[in-house]
Amino acid sequence: MKKTFLLLAAALLSLTATAREATIASPDGRLTVIVKDDGGHATYAISYDGQQALLPSALGFKADFGDFTQGLKIIDTKAERIDRSYEMRQVKQSHMHFVATQLDIMVENAKQQKMTIQFMVADNNVGFRYLIPRQKKNNPKCAVIEREVSAFALPEGTTSFLSPQVTPLKGWERTKPSYEEEYVPDAPLTAPSKYGQGYTFPCLFRLSPQPLPAREGSNQNLWILISETGVSSQYCASHLSEFKVSPIGGEGTYSIAFPQAGENNGMGSTTAAISLPGATPWRTITVGSSLKPIVETTIAYDLVEPLYKPSEKYQAGRYTWSWIIWQDESINWDDQVQFIDLAGKMGFEYCLVDGCWDENIGRQRMAELSHYAQTRGVSLMLWYNSNGAWNDAPQTPRNCMDTAPARDREMAWLQSIGVKGIKVDFFGGDKQETMKLYEDILFDANRYGLQVIFHGCTLPRGWEKIYPNYISSEAVLASENVYFTEHHARQEAFELCMHPFCRNAVASMDWGGVLMNKYMSRDNKSRHQRQTTDMFELASGITNQTAIQCIAMTPNNLDQVPQVELDFLKRLPTTWDETRFIDGYPGRYVVLARRHGDQWYVAALNALKEPLTLTLDLSTFQGLTTLMNDYANRDGSIGGVEQKPLKLDKKGRVKVTIQSNGGFVIY
Repeated sequence: MKKTFLLLAAALLSLTATAREATIASPDGRLTVIVKDDGGHATYAISYDGQQALLPSALGFKADFGDFTQGLKIIDTKAERIDRSYEMRQVKQSHMHFVATQLDIMVENAKQQKMTIQFMVADNNVGFRYLIPRQKKNNPKCAVIEREVSAFALPEGTTSFLSPQVTPLKGWERTKPSYEEEYVPDAPLTAPSKYGQGYTFPCLFRLSPQPLPAREGSNQNLWILISETGVSSQYCASHLSEFKVSPIGGEGTYSIAFPQAGENNGMGSTTAAISLPGATPWRTITVGSSLKPIVETTIAYDLVEPLYKPSEKYQAGRYTWSWIIWQDESINWDDQVQFIDLAGKMGFEYCLVDGCWDENIGRQRMAELSHYAQTRGVSLMLWYNSNGAWNDAPQTPRNCMDTAPARDREMAWLQSIGVKGIKVDFFGGDKQETMKLYEDILFDANRYGLQVIFHGCTLPRGWEKIYPNYISSEAVLASENVYFTEHHARQEAFELCMHPFCRNAVASMDWGGVLMNKYMSRDNKSRHQRQTTDMFELASGITNQTAIQCIAMTPNNLDQVPQVELDFLKRLPTTWDETRFIDGYPGRYVVLARRHGDQWYVAALNALKEPLTLTLDLSTFQGLTTLMNDYANRDGSIGGVEQKPLKLDKKGRVKVTIQSNGGFVIY
C-alpha cells in the first residue's frame, strides 16, 4: 500500500490544454475523485469501480472578502495517508479504524486570493471542506460565508429517498422546522419537494447503471448517501437545494443550501461567520454497490474531534416515558411514581418526566421524586423547552436553557437532586445562532454531569464525538406520531424500515419508543390500534440505534405482555461494538446484525404487505442459539411471539419468514 500511495501522490497534479486536474483514490483503489479547474470553475467528480457516481459538480463559496466560485485555478496539491483509530461509547460501533487518502488542493481566484479544498477519501466514503487562510497582509481575520456552490450532480435515471425541508414557522405553535417530514421513496430526481425548500440531510440516492466508456462492463446499481458533519457553533447547518440545472455542464444537480430567513423566528443570519484561518464543515458522500457501506458508514465521526472531555463516565441504558401514551395528564406525582416503579421492576436505568413537571409536580416535590427514583435504582431525566423566542411552544419549564445564567442555575439544581439527563425540545432552525445554542447547552450540561437528548431539532452532525455527553436527537417523524394519528400508525413499519439506510445511518436517533400497548390509549382498549406486531416492536429496539433507548411500556404491560417479551426487554442492550448490514431495501425491509460484547443480535423488520421469506447466511456470527419470531395462525393472523432454538444448516444458513409489519430477533 505504501508504494501505491507514493505513486499516487507523485501523480496527483496534471496539466491539460484547458485545465489542471488532481486525482485521488481510496486506499482500496475502488473510489476515485477527480478535481479540475476547467473554465475557471472548480469541480469534482466521483467514480466507483469505474462507474460514474457523481458527474462534475461545482466546488467553492462566496465570502464577503472574495469570490471563490469563478476565476479559479489549481496552484498546488499536497497528499498524505491518514491512519488513525479511536473509541466511541454510544454509536453503532465502538472501535473505529479510519484509513484514508487526504488531498489538499490550493486554489487561487482572479484576485490572487487563496483557499484550500481538502478531500478525505476512504473506502466507500468521501469528505470535503474548505480551509480558508488569512489573505495578503494578514487580513481579513474573520469572514462571512455568504453562500456555497458545493454541488452534487447525479447521473440521469437516479432515484431518490428524501425528506423535504419545510417552510419555517409553520405547524403547531409555529414550531417548524422540526425535521419531522415524511420520506418519499424511489422518487425521480426531477420531482419537486413538497414545500419547495429542498431536502433535509441525510439524502439517499439509487443510481441506475451508467458505465464509463473505459469500463463498459462495470455497470451496476450504486447507492449514494449525502450528508454533512462537523457543524458546531462555528457555522450554520445546511440542507440540499431543490433539483436544478447546473450552470456547469448543464446536468441536473443539487447544491448546499443555507438556512431560510424565517428560521429562528427571523432572528439571526442565513450566512455563516467564521474566524480566519478557519474551516467549513465537512460535506460527506458515501458510495457503494450495495447498501452495506451506507448502513455501516462511520464517516460522520471519522472526520471530527471532541471539543471537550466528559466530566464523568456517562451511562447508557433504557428509559420509561409516561407521556408517549398517557400524554400531558400523566405529568403528576402519582403517575410518575408508577413509571419509576415500572423502570425499577424492568431493570431500566432511567425514567423521563415530560413537560410541565415544574407546574404539575413542583420543584420541591421533584427533588423528592428524584430521591424516590434513586431508591428504586432509577435516575430521572427531565424535559425542557428550549425557548427563548423562536416559536410559541407553551410547555414549561421555559427560559431555563436559552441563556448562560439560566442554564447555570438550573443545571446546578439538577445535579444537586441527582438528575442524570435532560431532554430539550422545540428549537428554531439551522442558523448559526441555533447551532451555538445546541453547543452551549451541551457544554454547560457536561459541567454538571448531565447527558442530553434533543427533540424538535435538527440532524446531529458528528455530535456524538464532538460533544461527549450528547446522546441522540429526534429529527425524524417519531413514535409520538403513531399516537397522534392512525395514518402514522400505518406508516410506522415503512418509516422504521427507512431509517437504517438514511437518518439513523449518519447519527443516533431518538425514535421515542418500543411501543408495547396494542391501542394508543391509557386503557389499551380505545383510540386507534398499533399496526405492527409485538415482535416488530422488540426488533426495533435493535434496528433503531441510540445509546439511551426509550422502551414505551406502560404499567399495564407488566400483566398484559407475555413474559418472554418482558424478559427480552429486560436484557435489551443499547450500545453496540459492531454493526453489520445483512439484507434490506429502504422502506421495505431490513435485516441488521449488531454485537454487544460477545453477543450477536440479528434483527429484522418487514414493512411489506405480505410475509417475506429469506435465507440468511449467519455463518460468521458466533454464538447464535435462539430465534424469536411472530407465529401465524391458520387464518394468517398473528398469534403472538414464539421463541425456539435456532436451527442452522451445515453452511450456517437459516430460512426464516418475517410477517407483514412484523419482525424477528436471533441471538
